[in-house]
Amino acid sequence: QVQLVESGGGLVQAGGSLRLSCAASGSISSINAMGWYRQAPGKQRELVALITSDSSTKYADSVKGRFTISRDNAKNTVYLQMNGLKPEDTAGYYCYITLGVPVTVYWGQGSQVTVSS
Repeated sequence: QVQLVESGGGLVQAGGSLRLSCAASGSISSINAMGWYRQAPGKQRELVALITSDSSTKYADSVKGRFTISRDNAKNTVYLQMNGLKPEDTAGYYCYITLGVPVTVYWGQGSQVTVSS
């Protein structure tokens, strides 16, 4: 069984920073991609950032230059450093990892990020 535990969400003023962490544990041999989605009330879920096993990254256009995704393979942990936060970044943030072939996706419990103007 695989578990993902997120931490680091909260309330911050516009222009501030937060760092989300997501630690995976359980029956893990090697993790393929890791990443973050977000969903705000009344909006579609959006891929924020992902990082592959060879550390290639991809970002949503809305966060490029402000957010940085990274991973620590020794700790099975993915991070999302969020700088220059804007009120429109307010959402629930959900981490995920992909394992194995065929691919199985596992999700974190979600972290609320609220940015006040």
